[in-house]
Formats: sequence, structure tokens, C-alpha cells
Amino acid sequence: MVIDKLFPDYILESSWEVCNKVGGIYTVLSTRAKTLQNIINDHVIFIGPDCWGSVPCPYFKEDNCLFADWRVVASDEGIHVKIGRWDIPGMPIAVLVDFKPYYAIKNDIYTHLWELYGVDSLHAYGDYDEASMFSYAAAKVVESFYHHVIGEGKKVIYHGNEWMTGLGLLYINHHVPQIATIFTTHATSIGRSIAGNNKPLYDYLFAYNGDQMAGELNMQSKHSIEKQTAMYVDCFTTVSDITAHECEELLDKKVDFVLPNGFDNNFVPKGAEFTKKRKIARKRLLEVANALIGCNLDDDTLIISTSGRYEFRNKGVDVYIEAMNRLKRDKDLKKPVLAFIEVPGWVGEPRQDLIERLNSGKQYDTPLEVPEITHWLKNMSRDSVLGQLKHLDMHNAEEDKVKLVFLPCYLTGNDGIINLKYYDVILGNDLCIYPSYYEPWGYTPLESIAFKVPCVTTDLAGFGLWANKMKGGTSEIKDGVKVIHRTDYNYSEVADQIKDTVAAYSNFTDAEIKAVRNNAEKLSKKALWSSFIKYYEDAYDFALRKAEQRLSKK
Repeated sequence: MVIDKLFPDYILESSWEVCNKVGGIYTVLSTRAKTLQNIINDHVIFIGPDCWGSVPCPYFKEDNCLFADWRVVASDEGIHVKIGRWDIPGMPIAVLVDFKPYYAIKNDIYTHLWELYGVDSLHAYGDYDEASMFSYAAAKVVESFYHHVIGEGKKVIYHGNEWMTGLGLLYINHHVPQIATIFTTHATSIGRSIAGNNKPLYDYLFAYNGDQMAGELNMQSKHSIEKQTAMYVDCFTTVSDITAHECEELLDKKVDFVLPNGFDNNFVPKGAEFTKKRKIARKRLLEVANALIGCNLDDDTLIISTSGRYEFRNKGVDVYIEAMNRLKRDKDLKKPVLAFIEVPGWVGEPRQDLIERLNSGKQYDTPLEVPEITHWLKNMSRDSVLGQLKHLDMHNAEEDKVKLVFLPCYLTGNDGIINLKYYDVILGNDLCIYPSYYEPWGYTPLESIAFKVPCVTTDLAGFGLWANKMKGGTSEIKDGVKVIHRTDYNYSEVADQIKDTVAAYSNFTDAEIKAVRNNAEKLSKKALWSSFIKYYEDAYDFALRKAEQRLSKK
């Protein structure tokens, strides 16, 4: 007998990255929103932090007509919100909540959480308090909205992303048991910390005790809220098989579902616009490099890049630099290479000497001082990228076949040097390289192939495992994605494989390159949200049934 799946009447979803572009979770939620809007129009409501104050949020359009009556009620309850729409495809309703007032009762909130769920907040530091107060505020929004707008008898999901929403999920679990709860950890806090502290994560995963490691790495509070939330929510999920294994070992809890991250390709330009934007991006990238380095790289140059958050080891920035250093001496390399590192550092200001050269329109044959970086940093002497370049004596010498440029800023279109948005810059690449050591999913390679740019990643990234699964074996560069086997200890082999892949690609004919680019695009279409939303439907059904069982026992 086939039982119809339960589907929510309302989905309330929170994250620190709702209308707040920080990292990959912004992409997860903002690209999935349109698919959910198509299913339950305006019954999916995102809740994010009002960290903008009187400054307008660039990703949010306030609408004072939306739920105007409830806004008054919420205000009377001490809940202060801005209501409007998230300025993304689908334009879903978003609620930004002011969480600062709850600092006054912080200790009471933490005590209550300890008494109910044993969450240790004693060792809190850094962003723990800020995240927890937002999480509590978001839960108060959910509670008030449920009682005053939705009403009893409706099937409602509250979905929280990352440990920052854990406190609120537990609050709803206790105070509004009618609502089914889903918790998605996109990366465990303790797993990320182990990897970021240069400890071998994978070979020793079976032997690590999450609680013990949290104490050793001063992560007790974040680990505690994450672990207890995983234990008590109706449905615990993560984004890839590799992170599911990590959750089981470090949080002592098996995930109920793996929810792979999909993609919406509506903003990928088509036809003539694609070609035009690609030419513009390549022209600008070459202009900047030539002005900075004092060289004359032309359009035959192989342009490659890596990008993402500035997690030097976890994102594989270190091994990327090493690979470029080795590539300089590779006899099989048939084209000059311009390699970019696009990770936001502690940026100071765009270089005025570089701006002057770019504005002059002249061709220069001498490099600027420090010809490896486009913007001055506030910590030049302690920067990891510049430190490795200095260690390897990589200074973009005239004779180097590989020139490497560090773009240490968010590519928002007004950085002062490139002045193109990230998605427009991607178009200019021939290859993208993301040799991650710790990467629960990996949006950057998925974005890359959506723009027909083949890429290199590893099988320590959820996306890399997925690409291998689609291939039915190890995916190679001719398939659109080269997946390198990576372990705790094969750094040198990974660097060589990156080097060899770039060198081989420089020998491809135009016809071979066209075929690879088409294969990349085809693979990206298998990861559209229209294909992946079914995994969420399973999780919604599971959580709603758990909530029904809970209520039937009362």
C-alpha cells in the first residue's frame, strides 16, 4: 500500500545567512527558495538576523503591508521585526528579527537550556552569544507567527541551518511541540575545527571522541548545542555522505536524511550575452594582471582560479599555490597561465598605483611593488597566501610561465580593481580548481560547471563524491569535473595531479575544450533543485510524522 507523503502547509526556515551573504548557506537557501515558492507560494518564510540596524539591507526589500497586523502583535510581545521579501529569484517572504534585546536575559535563556536539554553554554566565547540570541529571537518569531497567523491544525515545519539555530529549534521543540523541527548541519563545528587546526580528520575519525576534542579545541559550547539539537529535533540532516559519517562519529547521532545542495541556473547568461560577458571578464582579468605584473598576457592565456572562504588549508588554497609553483617548471605546459586566488582576506584598500596604471591605458613592462596582490591588506606580514608565495619565492618574474594574482576581496562589482561581480568573473575562467581538504558539499565547483567552466575538486568534498557517483567511477577532466583522491597525508600527490591536469588541458584542441565545457554544463543540470527537492520532501514527511506521533501520545 502506497502512503501519500505529508507535506507542510507552512515552512519557516532560519539561518544567520538569510538576507546576509556570508558563505555557502546563503547560496543553498537563496537558490532553493524559488522551487519552494513554486510549490507553496508565500507559505515558505525565511527568518534572518536584523544586523543592519538603520542601514538598508542590500538583499532585502521591506514591505510594511505584509502581515501588518501581526507585526503590531509581535511588537507588543517584545519581538521587533522587519517584514519584506528576500531579493532573490522567487522573492520569498523574509522576516529580519532584532535579537539584541535578548542579551538582557541571556543567562536565563542558557540556564533554561541547560535544565531542559543539558546544553553547556558555560564555555561560550566569540560569536556564540550573538548566534544564540538570534536563534532565540527567531524561535520567538516562529512561536508568535504560529499562534497568531497560522493557527492550530496546520502542518508546519521549522527548519534551522547550522549550530547557530540550535537553541531556537530546542525552544520550539519544547514550547510549540505542534511544529515539526528539522536541523541541517552543513559542517560540524568540531569537524571543521579539527581540520582547521591541522589535525588529521579522516584516518582518525573512528577514534575521535567529539566531546573530548571539543574540550581540547575550546569548542565545548558550540559542539554541545549542535549535538543536543541533533539528538532532540524531529529530523536531523546534513548535505553529503561524507558529512553524514562525520556526524555519526563526532555527534554520536546518525543523520535521518542527506539533503544534497542543489542549484538554480536562472542567472547563468545564455547565448550572445554569455559570450559577451565572458569576453568582458577575460579582458578585465588580463588588463589587471598586465598592469600589476608589467607583462603582456593575451587572450591565448589559460585563466584559472580558486575561490571561497579564506580557510587556507580546509579549502586547499595551500595545495593550489604549491601546484602552481610546480606547474611553472612543467615541460608539458603549452600556454601561459594566469592563476587567481579569489578569497576575501583582511582587506584594506584597492591599490592606488594599480588603479593609476589601469586608468592610464598604457602598457607597462615593469612590475609594481608586491606584484602578487591587487588590494593592500591590513596584515600583509601575517597573511597565509603571501607567506607561502614568499616561502616559495613566487613573485611573478618575467620568465615565469605561471603568474599568480591574489584578489583578497569580495567580488561585489565595486571592489575598486576588478569591478565585476563574482558570477561575471567566473565566466572568464578556463578552469577552476577547488582542492578542498574539508568541504561538506562544495558550491564553488557546482557554480563553476554551471557557467561551463570545467573544474578540479577532491573526493573529500561532497560535490566531488556526487560527481563520481554520476560518472559511475572516477570523474575526469573530460567529463567536466576532475575528482582527485585526497587523504590526510597525500598533499604532494594532490599538487602533482592539479599540475598535470592543467598542463594536459593546455594541450587540448578547441574541439576538445568545447566538448569538456559542454559536459560540465550537462553535469550541472543534474544538480538543479528541481531534481534535488525530492530529498527535502522525504525529510518534511519524516518530521511531520514524528510530530504527529508526539502529539498523539499526549
